[in-house]
Amino acid sequence: MGYIGTASLTISELREFAGFTPAEQRYIRRSLDIGLGRQDAFKLWARDADEVAAIRSQYVAYQELKALRCSIPDGDGFDGVEPFMGKLVRMTAFDLSQNRLESFSAYRFLYERLLGASARQWLPGAFCGAAALPLIRPDRRKMLLHSISEAAATAPGWSEREPSFYPEWIAQEAA
Repeated sequence: MGYIGTASLTISELREFAGFTPAEQRYIRRSLDIGLGRQDAFKLWARDADEVAAIRSQYVAYQELKALRCSIPDGDGFDGVEPFMGKLVRMTAFDLSQNRLESFSAYRFLYERLLGASARQWLPGAFCGAAALPLIRPDRRKMLLHSISEAAATAPGWSEREPSFYPEWIAQEAA
């Protein structure tokens, strides 16, 4: 039973990822390579000088990931909320300002993998806070804030199950 349940959850994650735009899928895979230290993102993802600069900026923005993973508040009080949320909102604002993530769903998918399941309850607040910042263009701000459902924004609880599908670069084979 456990294997079947895990397999169906993985298939659900695969379907969710497949529903994202190609730009979102590419950005999520690249971000996971940078944030999880899986690959040399410069060699794998940089197609031009602009992407080299964007990847360099993303490496800098993601320097706090390890500290964030170790400082996720338990949600029962205010201890540790300010430093955690401040860093999370700053990192979220960076990702949203790259104009590759078009929805809360794509953001949540990425950040559940970057930070783990225990961060889920903090993601709606960080997303809304970052999306509302003045550095996000007003039209984009509106689109992003409309992408979060009432259910996601007001969820009474969050799953503690860790994600199982971590999308990676797929090399194009020569035919």
